[in-house]
Amino acid sequence: MSGDAEQEYFADGMAEEIITALSRFRQLFVIARNSSFTYKGRAVDVKLIGRELGVRHVLEGSVRKSANRLRITGQLIEAATGTHLWADRFDSQLDDVFKLQDDVTATVVGIIAPTLEKAEIERAQRKPTENLDAYDHYLRGMVNLHQMTNREAVDAALRLFRRAIELDPAFAPAYGLAAHCFAVRKFQGWTTDRLRERTEAAKLARRAVELSKDDAAVLAFAAYVFGSVVGALDDGVGFVDRALQLNPNLAMAWHVSGWLRVWGGKPSTAIEHFAHTIRQSPLDPFIAYAQVGTAHAHFFAGHYDEASAWARMALRELPDLIPALRMAAASDASAGRMDSAKKTMARMRQVDPTRSIANLGDVLGPYGPEEFAKYAEGVRKAGLPE
Repeated sequence: MSGDAEQEYFADGMAEEIITALSRFRQLFVIARNSSFTYKGRAVDVKLIGRELGVRHVLEGSVRKSANRLRITGQLIEAATGTHLWADRFDSQLDDVFKLQDDVTATVVGIIAPTLEKAEIERAQRKPTENLDAYDHYLRGMVNLHQMTNREAVDAALRLFRRAIELDPAFAPAYGLAAHCFAVRKFQGWTTDRLRERTEAAKLARRAVELSKDDAAVLAFAAYVFGSVVGALDDGVGFVDRALQLNPNLAMAWHVSGWLRVWGGKPSTAIEHFAHTIRQSPLDPFIAYAQVGTAHAHFFAGHYDEASAWARMALRELPDLIPALRMAAASDASAGRMDSAKKTMARMRQVDPTRSIANLGDVLGPYGPEEFAKYAEGVRKAGLPE
């Protein structure tokens, strides 16, 4: 509410940190950041939010920033009745921003679940870094990374995360998201030097885990990189399983786990884990990626009709999502719907004209030989050239 549009990313980061801290508590079901943020800047009915998201309580607030001073207001509302259960205001110098986050989080948790153990409250109070310049670059990097179909934005995100690491070499989340940039580059077909990028991604992910073995988000990002870019599925599964033990409310961890199970030949488990993702973040702007993951899982389970339906759900969200176009075409071809398969493949080749059977593996995860052959046969039937 400062009137400075440049500071919006900072307020978003504040909200995201509070959501993440609250979601670490096993006793709480917390809606993920992306679904929560769909209500940002809108005059909304709290009762409607409760019905749409299936939640009992809504935490809302505002951030005002002036020079180096910060004011946060917050209120906890019972969604069914609109009753205010708690409200408070927090003022602080900007250099105390993480203490302010801790105070807000601890107060809200004290209202919601006063019987929580002290150790879990301390876990919610973790600070990502004491270096505010590093945190500023990290937040700006996140804004760019969310534009993951924009190559320039992802490149900018990687530069910002690297700068955050330079400013604070112990800032684990920056390592995790820098590594994740290489995963995005791979699946978008932007990799220029596969060996170099795989090596750098592995180094960044490994360092992230070394620095923060009990941060569920860091572990989940590292797990995805180890599985998707490095091809170390066992390591990836180990890290994401630990992430889910630490924070079962982390929708992104269920999402990562779903993909690792798809690549590892366990489609039934993958379907369950993607369902967790969608339940915990039902309004996520990136829900198409969980939908297309579900499509892949059904495809490898031999459920071609379900695979096609989920892929087309994803395409309604993101019409040019290449993995969804490929999977819709492969599923329809495998089910004998050749007209639909060829039409979808023609669209995919418009979006990704360099793709062929020969280089298909460059943009796929680490499938086993049987799964890769099944995938390749599906897109070959649909018309992908050799």
